[in-house]
Amino acid sequence: MFPEYRELITKLKTSDRHFSHLFDKHNNLDQKIQRMEAHSEPSTPEQIETLKKEKLLLKDQIYAVLKKASSASGN
Repeated sequence: MFPEYRELITKLKTSDRHFSHLFDKHNNLDQKIQRMEAHSEPSTPEQIETLKKEKLLLKDQIYAVLKKASSASGN
């Protein structure tokens, strides 16, 4: 996710608690969705769809933080 921001992501994961929380939550949701889609965790298609929407919102929030941090650092 966002390979162009790889260095900034690494920096923010250690220096910004809010960003770190968003990033971890996104990754946890991604793993849960994968388990559900692989049928190793019980779910309904509606539950999977709801989690995908939540994951997308988190991704948008992560991107907003990255853009703001990137412009603040002059990149």
